[in-house]
Amino acid sequence: MAKRLKSTPKADGYRMPAEFEEQEQVFMLWPERNDNWRNGAKPAQKAFGDVAMAISQFEPVTMLASPGQYKNVLKRLPPEIRVIEMTSNDAWVRDCGPTFIKNDEGDLRAVDWEFNAWGGLVDGLYFPWDQDEMVAQKLCEVENVDSYKTKGFVLEGGAFHVDGEGTVLTTEMCLLSKGRNPHMTKTEIEDMLKEYLNAEKVIWVKDGIDPDETNGHIDDVACFVRPGEVACIWTEDENNPFYKVAHETYEFLLRQTDAKGRRLKVHKLDLPKEAVKYTGEEDIDYVEGTIPREAGEVCIASYMNFLIVNGGVVIPQYGDVNDELAIKQVQEMFPEREVVGVFTREIVYGGGNIHCITQQMPKRG
Repeated sequence: MAKRLKSTPKADGYRMPAEFEEQEQVFMLWPERNDNWRNGAKPAQKAFGDVAMAISQFEPVTMLASPGQYKNVLKRLPPEIRVIEMTSNDAWVRDCGPTFIKNDEGDLRAVDWEFNAWGGLVDGLYFPWDQDEMVAQKLCEVENVDSYKTKGFVLEGGAFHVDGEGTVLTTEMCLLSKGRNPHMTKTEIEDMLKEYLNAEKVIWVKDGIDPDETNGHIDDVACFVRPGEVACIWTEDENNPFYKVAHETYEFLLRQTDAKGRRLKVHKLDLPKEAVKYTGEEDIDYVEGTIPREAGEVCIASYMNFLIVNGGVVIPQYGDVNDELAIKQVQEMFPEREVVGVFTREIVYGGGNIHCITQQMPKRG
């Protein structure tokens, strides 16, 4: 049986490996909420299935599905994708699932962050979130992994990236938002990141590009490509809604050093040329407690929300003129990996993308 541990990862010698380190498997959660996914979630289910199959070319995938969707998922996915029954409030396993950590001997543990649907009763996206809050512990039981619970400290997996060598990348917009940890100072929050990810330095990017949904998760804006190197969103189009954040973040990252003292090398990753917007025809149910989608709203469409896997990178595609450019740019960042694009506009309509709907488990041993 998986245990709850009373100490901290840093005290016990456990660190979060970088996403580009070797992985054992990837977890996903099956979508079904009619108040978030259009047309009964069927288009989103197709997109989630496509992402799962793309990842399964490189490593095992475990899909978590509600009791009501379990048989449907078994029917829709190929037999090589493991399906486990698990209840949740929605499909964002990056944020409600565990953050896996390991020690120098290769033993795995996990951090179970407190989850409150990106802001709780202040500006959270739905209520309740009680089933999501239990996903991390359930997954630790499934995999027999001991965990640390950050009781009283709210955080989501999409709010930070690590280089595996002591550096954390995050945003002030998200971690200092009033719905997360208003009782804590920036220094206290930074100390928690260092203690539970076993890090020495936190690089605070100012803003993300989705203030109204996740309060600006870093995984839409920048990530580590390898030690000493990061990718950052970019556009030359001054009319792009994310132009200001892209340029400010790029210039900021060029001035930063990591925990090892290396000046960061920054790669540009262009944004889609055309903004993806809600049309008002998405046919999403209205449910009290859920923020409705409005026609004309800009969706958070970024190629940065990709997932690094063993020997590959799975990146979003939108049917945009810059789709091929994004694949080329990511391929140049990862010459040793195969880059695979998946059409994910349906996932964007729900408020996230490939990185948001996946959570990697590092390889044991």
